[in-house]
Amino acid sequence: MNIILLQTDIQWQKPNENRTQAETIIDTLPQADLIILPEMFTSGFCMVPAEVAEKAGSVTLQWMQTIAMKKKTAVAGSVSVEDGGRYYNRFYFVKPDGSYTIYNKKHLFTFSGEDKEYAAGDERVIVEYKGVRILLQICYDLRFPVFSRSRGDYDMIIYVANWPAVRIDAWNTLLKARAIENLCYVAGVNRVGNDPGNGYSGGTVLLDYMGKSIVSAEDGLENAVCGKIDMQTLKDFREKFPALNDADKYRIIN
Repeated sequence: MNIILLQTDIQWQKPNENRTQAETIIDTLPQADLIILPEMFTSGFCMVPAEVAEKAGSVTLQWMQTIAMKKKTAVAGSVSVEDGGRYYNRFYFVKPDGSYTIYNKKHLFTFSGEDKEYAAGDERVIVEYKGVRILLQICYDLRFPVFSRSRGDYDMIIYVANWPAVRIDAWNTLLKARAIENLCYVAGVNRVGNDPGNGYSGGTVLLDYMGKSIVSAEDGLENAVCGKIDMQTLKDFREKFPALNDADKYRIIN
């Protein structure tokens, strides 16, 4: 599977401009199976959702569906959404036929007050696409390994983020940890640029199951990179090094 990671410079609360800029970049890229955008890629990490949230199923989802069908690729990223009178940091995974899966961010970033403005999701979501089982995660979820611990049910994790430069070492380290401990591919897609509260340096990367970089974006710059994952290689490694079979048995009680 060929995967494009878009490390964008998100303009603050300017959804039209951010969609246009993302589409401009996408139009220059080679054909791929999956395109991944950062967290809240239309607005930036905004804690006043009344100013930026879209109705469920509205403009940005339709835009993602159009891109997916036009390019014959899956498109993924998170958006601030209002649904049933509540706000969610919602991950959309849109397939080439326009069908989609949603994941509402489970771990809300209390340090920024996200928990006061958004409702937390309560489901762990895995989507299957082209023979790859993909766990959907958003930013702060990265710090909680129990929630994302493999039960032998996925092959790759996607983390989309607005992860500030001041804490980028944690991002880099934890992405590798999630890949190594779960024997899986990890795609971490972060933004660059600035918002009213933080600066962002990127750190966008595709890792293999040993935590080694397959491809990475240049720090500090808006750019896109393409990397490839191979399911047979992953299967062979898991059979040769069956650490997941020795994992502790557990269950999560909400």
